[in-house]
Amino acid sequence: MRFYSLISSLILSVFLLFISGSESMKTLKHLTVRRGGSLTVPCLYEEEYKSNLKYWCKGGHWILCRTVAKTNTSNTGISVTDYPSQNMFTVDLKNLSDSDSGWYWCAVEIDGYGTPDDGYSVYLTVSSDPAVWVENSTVIGQEGDSVSVQGNYSSGYKNEEKKWCRVKTWSCYPFQDSTVKISDDENRRSFRVEMFGLQKSDSGWYWFSAGLVGVTVHLTVTERPTTTTAAVTTLPTTQKTTPHQSTPSTISFKTLFICI
Repeated sequence: MRFYSLISSLILSVFLLFISGSESMKTLKHLTVRRGGSLTVPCLYEEEYKSNLKYWCKGGHWILCRTVAKTNTSNTGISVTDYPSQNMFTVDLKNLSDSDSGWYWCAVEIDGYGTPDDGYSVYLTVSSDPAVWVENSTVIGQEGDSVSVQGNYSSGYKNEEKKWCRVKTWSCYPFQDSTVKISDDENRRSFRVEMFGLQKSDSGWYWFSAGLVGVTVHLTVTERPTTTTAAVTTLPTTQKTTPHQSTPSTISFKTLFICI
């Protein structure tokens, strides 16, 4: 009996290790999206994979997963875009249905005979009532201003830990910070993230999670328009004198300042 228990524990440990993927890649473990909606999956990779082909693979087992889309190829509703300067590629999924739920892999093709590809798994849940969702998955703000992200979670995640994290640094913000404020209204099952004093460097991918389930959000920070003052001189106006005046004609110049 002890022997079978030991074997079962060993199989489970190997499965969990196998399904998580390598340490050379990262992505969220569980993402959720509303039926008919869209989702972007950010996949981070090490510097060594900068020039390798990236692809999106479907299946619960790595060795049996089926390639769905690759970089530089088109597939209906799915696109893979590589950003070598950021050591990241994204998978854009559109018009998702319940049948799209399941295990997927952010994958990198490894050159060389007998060398296996590398990948990291993520589970996707598509439903009419997702565990976590946001009002807008794309947010835009100007330098120096603030933006907010409004989202909700289902009743089953009321007591789960809430996090607001950045993909680029793979780190999460505390609830109270000089640049970020996170509020959780458990009665309404809603959360609100406010980011203050935006900088161009804040642009990029973020995620909100309740427990182990998350949803991605993209932030774009634009430059604040600059204002300059230019002087425009009008044509001179001549003041005419009457015949009884002995003073010469005078010329005055009017200057108009225009703010651009």
